[in-house]
Amino acid sequence: MSGGRPILLVDDDVSLRSMLTEQLVVDGEFAATEAGSIAEADALISAADSHFDALILDVSLPDGDGRDLCKKLRDRGLKLPIIMLTGADEETDVVRGLDSGANDYIAKPFRLGELLARLRAQLRIFENSEDAVFIIGPYIFRPSAKLLQDAVRNKRIRLTEKEAAILKFLYRSGANPVARQVLLNEVWGYNAAVTTHTLETHIYRLRQKIEPDPNNLKLLLTEQGGYRLDPSA
Repeated sequence: MSGGRPILLVDDDVSLRSMLTEQLVVDGEFAATEAGSIAEADALISAADSHFDALILDVSLPDGDGRDLCKKLRDRGLKLPIIMLTGADEETDVVRGLDSGANDYIAKPFRLGELLARLRAQLRIFENSEDAVFIIGPYIFRPSAKLLQDAVRNKRIRLTEKEAAILKFLYRSGANPVARQVLLNEVWGYNAAVTTHTLETHIYRLRQKIEPDPNNLKLLLTEQGGYRLDPSA
């Protein structure tokens, strides 16, 4: 799942799953992992090294109801965005899906652009919540706390507000490099007094904090006139 943001897609329709996976990964924004059943999805989510930013989950699966899996995951404390897919859009179905803990509910057949827009919207909402947690290299990144934690080495890294904002925006951009001016505008706004030198200084300090070897960059890379984060490094 290198590059884009990891998404778990759970649907027993192989052709639909393949089409969705192809569209999710085409621009490098997302990295898709597929599952065709509740058991397969549960095993992937429960794996020791597992991490997904969102779950797209069909209601009708060969070994049960996706809403039951959704409720089970919420009962476990899993906070990631979950979008339910269903062939039925009656009000009672929608209510049951939302009551199970789903963030959104979309009926088949659906427009791909609408699904992607809803996925991005749910991810943005989650990113700004207290529950948001991302994996970047060896670190657990909690944007709201401006904190990186390396559980293996029992190391905690405090970030400044700008450093956390830089990491969050680069993470959101997936495998796509972000131009310096775009990142500058995103983090500082359109402030004429702030130059790319300011950004470069923050990038340098951030690398000193997070790179195991700042002379051999693995996480925060310079690319195509800008920067790219490789969370899988």
